[in-house]
Amino acid sequence: MARIGGRRGALYVDLTGSGSASPVPYLKKYTFSSKVGSIDVTAFGDTTKTYVADLPDAQGTFDGFYDTATSQLYSAATDGVARKTYLYMDTSIPTTYLYGTATFDMDLDVDVSGAVAISGSFHAATSFTKIG
Repeated sequence: MARIGGRRGALYVDLTGSGSASPVPYLKKYTFSSKVGSIDVTAFGDTTKTYVADLPDAQGTFDGFYDTATSQLYSAATDGVARKTYLYMDTSIPTTYLYGTATFDMDLDVDVSGAVAISGSFHAATSFTKIG
């Protein structure tokens, strides 16, 4: 696979709770972070700190513009229900994405000299898996 630009990226979320995910409208950016923590198991006599792997974490952020025609992520951010979530790096490659369920937070930014913006974060409710 070749390197790709981000202009065809998309965040799909089950916005209605119906089980069917659709693209969140008017987003311009999302991030995804998957890090494995570590547990300190250093014991007497060890010559360096010693660690074992903890569970992996999966979380991310999103940024975009507010849309008056949809609730975007408002319902997901206020009901606390884990939603099906798909992160496409390039929608022209529909077989490659990250999938899991997540809970969402959302912020509004209203500025007299700018567009009304949304931003927020999501946290894994299940494991995220790379497909494709």
